Amino acid sequence: MSDLAQRFEQAVAESKNLPERPDNMTLLKLYALYKQGSAGDVEGKRPGFTDMVGRAKFDAWAALKGTGSDEAMQQYIDLIEELKEG
Repeated sequence: MSDLAQRFEQAVAESKNLPERPDNMTLLKLYALYKQGSAGDVEGKRPGFTDMVGRAKFDAWAALKGTGSDEAMQQYIDLIEELKEG
């Protein structure tokens, strides 16, 4: 496992122990960066209008389309570091 992948996994673990819960927009960004870093570009259909949470997650992830896995991992790590500082 590369150093970046190890730091990414560490940041994922640390995300569960942040000093305070991030706001919804930050949570969506974390979700999207995690998915882009771990799974790549979004696939499948956008959820219907009755699934507002699923739709928001899909849209956040889709906004990162084309972002490289390594870049998404690094952005996730950086964001977790910022949130840990409070």
